Amino acid sequence: MSRMVLPLRALVVQAALAAVVLACSGPPDAASSGEEPLGRQEGTALATRVVGYFPTWAGDVNTIPYDRLTHINYAFVVPTAQGGLTGPSGTDARLRSLVTAAHARGVKVLIAVGGWNDGNDSGFESLAANAGTRTAFVNNLVNYVNAAGLDGVDIDWEYPDPGASAQNYAALIRELGAAMRSRGKLLTAAVVANGYYGEGIPTSTFADFDFLNIMAYDGGQPHSTYDYAVQSLNYWKGRGLPASKAVLGVPFYGRSPSSYVGYADLVARDSQAPYKDNVGDVYYNGIATIQAKTRLGLQQGGGVMIWELTQDTRNDTSLLLAIFNAAQGGGGATRYRIVNKSSGRCLDINGPSTADGATIHQWACHTGASQQWVLEPTDSGYVRIVSQYSGKVLDVRDVSTADGAGLQQWTWSNGGNQQFRTVATSGGFHRIEARHSGKVLDVTTCGTSANGTVIQQWTWSNNDCQQFRLEAQ
Repeated sequence: MSRMVLPLRALVVQAALAAVVLACSGPPDAASSGEEPLGRQEGTALATRVVGYFPTWAGDVNTIPYDRLTHINYAFVVPTAQGGLTGPSGTDARLRSLVTAAHARGVKVLIAVGGWNDGNDSGFESLAANAGTRTAFVNNLVNYVNAAGLDGVDIDWEYPDPGASAQNYAALIRELGAAMRSRGKLLTAAVVANGYYGEGIPTSTFADFDFLNIMAYDGGQPHSTYDYAVQSLNYWKGRGLPASKAVLGVPFYGRSPSSYVGYADLVARDSQAPYKDNVGDVYYNGIATIQAKTRLGLQQGGGVMIWELTQDTRNDTSLLLAIFNAAQGGGGATRYRIVNKSSGRCLDINGPSTADGATIHQWACHTGASQQWVLEPTDSGYVRIVSQYSGKVLDVRDVSTADGAGLQQWTWSNGGNQQFRTVATSGGFHRIEARHSGKVLDVTTCGTSANGTVIQQWTWSNNDCQQFRLEAQ
């Protein structure tokens, strides 16, 4: 499961962002900058929660990019059946150093309690079932928080079962929430993405928590897709959790059928790892997917959470840098309407639909999300064009290189038929070239302004049906 205690070991660099901006305003060869990654400028702040777990068994507190975070959860201490705590104490020197460094940069620190612990949640089960041990546990946590100068507690019980266990969980959280609130401290929890164990978190507890960290990974095939993130947020919000309390978890590691591999290790294996979502049979979230999930967490939830910080790189391929740049300022990347020069109509999803295979056509321009697209850098000046309605990307059907192949939306798979570059023509218009074919986006019946006319790819012939204006929204 997600928060395994294993020693596995924010958007893109400014150069990559420049590639998008310049591709929308000039020839692609203008985007060859080699500048340093973007970082937080003096006086700026993140406009959403970015919660990072930092393990007790790995990492250096002096190398954490504090300015790219809002909260750090120090993981873990483990409860005993009597309501005690095992693990580093509240006076632990490493923890105190972490708190001092984080507070100097305005970052809150919480103690994370529990974790996967080899699937052994017997300590939680026992202490929560008895009023006396619940009170002892709460008092021990209050003392721990005070001793370490912490900002609160993150409960990571994996997992309370529906039924009696869930009711004991609710009683424990009610008491712990009251103790934290009365002291001006936070109470959060890590929760399963969806399914049976989700019902082990009663809806009555939602009011006791400041927010929930949704572990939207280690589920689905392959693990931690964008669709799985959408399903996870929808599950919790569908149960009544306010969107502002739904923090979307993202992984800084990959999974194969037999192993877990940290993102930094994957980048060491394959220099192109940041720009895709698998290395062999190991699946993970590269920069583009992390960007899309950050935007999802910002727009549909209360921020993003990371398991875990020490698995990241420390250069321009950093996933935390990707998250930071997407979250900074609250809006993520610019959304565009893509307007055809000949018809004045906008690129639009038929339906509109969220399904793979939905046709891309032209339609009278409006302000709906089915006509809003974000250009997210992949590599070498190319971008993927992501729908803000569905989270799917623009895709040439059947990976065809033929004239007349239709455009559709599809789940991101890092294909060349899902990557494009915009090349300026004149008057603020561009041709939009598919990477795999070199063909450009084209309105099938040139000269028509009819709604529903399908978009295809075609050999560039410099006509108005093949030119588009990107209108920032």
